[in-house]
Amino acid sequence: MDYKLKQCLDNVRKPARYTGGEYNSILKDPAAVDCRFALCFPELYEIAMSHLGSKILYGRLNAMENVWCERMYAPAADMEAEMRRVGLPLYGLESKDPASKFDIFGFSLQYELNYTTVLNMLDLAGIPKFSSERTELTPLVIAGGPCVYNVEPVVDFFDIIMVGEGEENLPALTELYIRAKKEGMDKQSFLKKAAKIEGVYVPSFYHVAYHEDGTIASVTPDEGIPAVVKKAVVKDLDAAYYPDRFIVPSTDIVFDRAMVELFRGCRRGCRFCQAGYTYRPIRAKSAKTLEAQAKKLAETTGYDEVSLSSLSSSDYPELESLCDGLISYCEPRHINLALPSLRADNFNLDLMENIQKVRKSGLTFAPEAGTQRLRDVINKNLYEEDLLNACAIAFAAGYNNVKLYFMMGLPTETDEDLAGIAAIVRDVIYTFRKNGKNKARGIKINVGVSTFVPKAQTPFQWVGQATREEVRRKQEILKEQLKIKNVSFNLHKSDSSFLEAVFARGDRRLSAVIYEAWKNGCNLDAWDENFKFDVWMQAFEHCGLDPEFYAYRSQPADEIFPWDHIFSGVDKSYLRGEYEEALKGIATPDCAHGCRNCGALKLSGGKRCDV
Repeated sequence: MDYKLKQCLDNVRKPARYTGGEYNSILKDPAAVDCRFALCFPELYEIAMSHLGSKILYGRLNAMENVWCERMYAPAADMEAEMRRVGLPLYGLESKDPASKFDIFGFSLQYELNYTTVLNMLDLAGIPKFSSERTELTPLVIAGGPCVYNVEPVVDFFDIIMVGEGEENLPALTELYIRAKKEGMDKQSFLKKAAKIEGVYVPSFYHVAYHEDGTIASVTPDEGIPAVVKKAVVKDLDAAYYPDRFIVPSTDIVFDRAMVELFRGCRRGCRFCQAGYTYRPIRAKSAKTLEAQAKKLAETTGYDEVSLSSLSSSDYPELESLCDGLISYCEPRHINLALPSLRADNFNLDLMENIQKVRKSGLTFAPEAGTQRLRDVINKNLYEEDLLNACAIAFAAGYNNVKLYFMMGLPTETDEDLAGIAAIVRDVIYTFRKNGKNKARGIKINVGVSTFVPKAQTPFQWVGQATREEVRRKQEILKEQLKIKNVSFNLHKSDSSFLEAVFARGDRRLSAVIYEAWKNGCNLDAWDENFKFDVWMQAFEHCGLDPEFYAYRSQPADEIFPWDHIFSGVDKSYLRGEYEEALKGIATPDCAHGCRNCGALKLSGGKRCDV
């Protein structure tokens, strides 16, 4: 095995992706454990190693004495070619043992365009791709992550889907697996027991019927199987497991720093944002817990940056006291404190200046839409004067670099809304000229414009995506309008956004399409250089399915969604009400102004959200 690996590494770029041996990686005696767990991330090393959720689960599983969790990531094209040439199977980064030595393969599904990479990793591991072909208890192939809130397009490949937060139910499932293995339990008996664990979805126990027009007629579970799978929720984050050390990579990764999680959930309720709904209810850690975790990670990793992470960090209720405590620790040790996900409507310059004493970064804001009308539709609850006021304060203090994020193709969007994007950019430039401390250095504005993708479990799950032709037309308008000095911009490709929408809204018939596309060379589709749109379209044609049926079609209120048997915590009736308010252009106040009764508190035992 080591000889074959060395042969591969001699002929690839970035061999450090594949060698393992990083500081703080965990080694165990395979003979002393009852379960070998492969934590699989269907992306390249530098993406996978940046994911906080994987760090938490890696530590949580390895905290179990009878379990050894190792990492498996997708190889780049050059490494894959070498692995296939010399006959090297997918292997654990820690032990270098082949996949055949492992019991459970747990995939993190973060993005719909990673689906063919799952199949490619299974193929490299020598594991049958379809769950129906894996009749024995081992290997067990499972999945979790944000895509599970509509996981139907890939259910044919997985034995079990973990819905919600895995700190509690993943160890419970692993313990059940160990017991089943010792008792000689068959796979079906194990799956029936597993289905009783909170947040465990066994797709083979659910049967889908369709109307003649292709819409879903019913989803029927087997006898004794719950009709709806409720996500697992960690009720107390202060008491929950959090790693006291991270693996320190031996090569550059995207987010190479220590991270502490301020809170889960988001009080804002942006109607396009899946995470804002599926991470509810809102639960915050105490400042005391966070300070201790940040200091411990700095000590055990040697990182010179600690990031305070959440969906909207400036909404953390104890932010100033937390930062005060951490700054006194970080500054003399030359550790930078990063605070991403700030909002313009509660921008605090004193706080920003205080935490950036070690290293100063630019400003990042996300207005999302170019006009107030459209921001009300999407429930952004942000006014342009909030943005310009935040910029004015920052420019006067010496900042001159701003990133602005927008979306296009949003429901009810007009060309006037698009023109508003360029108008905001010009207003920011004018604000700099009026207030900038360093006018001689000039201003730099980077504008990112992504294409709206309707996601499951959000108020906009009923909305069809703008057609590719319409998206391209709007992008041409933006290209012309954003030809402004000192402004750079980035637009997402319409073809990949279209495919993302297909799988975000699709049903389990799409598993055949994904398999066909993979067979014909699709892999690592999230990377532009690998994306083969024509091959995907041929796969849809081969399987007799129309991708536009999934991406473009707006659905009536009474239609059954492919994901209706998965409960994210927010009632469907609440989401529908938010959708109807959106069409009226009415914004909903955020949770800080009083509970919106979305239903999520049912998962936290009725405890009020931490906002």
